[in-house]
Amino acid sequence: MRQFKGFQRGVNLGGWYSQCDHSEQRYDTFIRDDDFAVIRSWGADHVRVPVDYELLEDEAGKPRESGYARLEHTVALCRANGLNMVLDLHKTAGFSFDPGEQEAGFFENEAFQQRFFRLWERIAERFKSDGDMLAFELLNEVTEQTYCDTWNRIASECIRRIRAIAPTVNILVGGYWHNSAVSVKDIDVPIDGHIVFNFHCYEPLIFTHQGAYWMETMDRAFRLPVTATFGEMDAAGKRMQIESCAGFDRYPSETTLSPAYFEAFMADAVAAAERRNVPLYCGEYGVIDNASPEDALTWFWYIHAAFEKYGIGRAAWSYREMDFGLSDARMDGVRENLLRHL
Repeated sequence: MRQFKGFQRGVNLGGWYSQCDHSEQRYDTFIRDDDFAVIRSWGADHVRVPVDYELLEDEAGKPRESGYARLEHTVALCRANGLNMVLDLHKTAGFSFDPGEQEAGFFENEAFQQRFFRLWERIAERFKSDGDMLAFELLNEVTEQTYCDTWNRIASECIRRIRAIAPTVNILVGGYWHNSAVSVKDIDVPIDGHIVFNFHCYEPLIFTHQGAYWMETMDRAFRLPVTATFGEMDAAGKRMQIESCAGFDRYPSETTLSPAYFEAFMADAVAAAERRNVPLYCGEYGVIDNASPEDALTWFWYIHAAFEKYGIGRAAWSYREMDFGLSDARMDGVRENLLRHL
């Protein structure tokens, strides 16, 4: 499979320009200039920078120059530290992967879609000279499978418009079910030498999101070791109505996690990317801070083995806080070992 060169080992900067209060204080302090040198010292070759539309435009859709200036500074910091960058549009007017954001109507509303196109045209115009180290991710985590055909149409049109401005910039496209690996086979967009298929992997969700307060049916006190059997994980997920694509039904109930699980989980996505001769990239993966650091390390080791087998580039979620922070003090005892598998 063709590799996404320069984007093999990365870290997300979640919570900086996205999933935040969008205050100047947040922008100024959550991620600092010297954090880029730290990430480079970890052996990373890139960062993924989630961006909500509020950084770049006001409520009426007019550009915010201050937001573009911040992104230009971010790109400059990446260059200065030898890092490439994925600019991920994490939320657009009318859509967010998180229903708590109260964005709705994007897939049904032509006005929202035209606003999305205009936003990407502005981004492309502003950063068209940075295509040697900057990639564009069209939209984070399309949710419902019913959006598949509409999303393929929107993504195709957006690619066409970006290509008119930035012909060779790398463009990342993911699918439904929150960028599930299962959905990669259904991505249907114009393919050229600079399209990348994108998926996220937090499977098994019942382990990586154990006790997650934002999941309505999750027991916040629930804890599960990485050594739990698939039968135990499946029973817990069904009890709390946690939907995922874990595929436990394909395994004997006494099976436990291993690199082989992740290899099998990614195999169909790999095959889809190979059929269309595009690189495959995992834009998010990680373990909630309710799990022990030692269990998180084991999970990272397993999934990294699959990434390495297939040559899949990736960016771990997330650098600081956001319930998954790799730089947080709780990870001090395992971070050195974890970074060997970044």
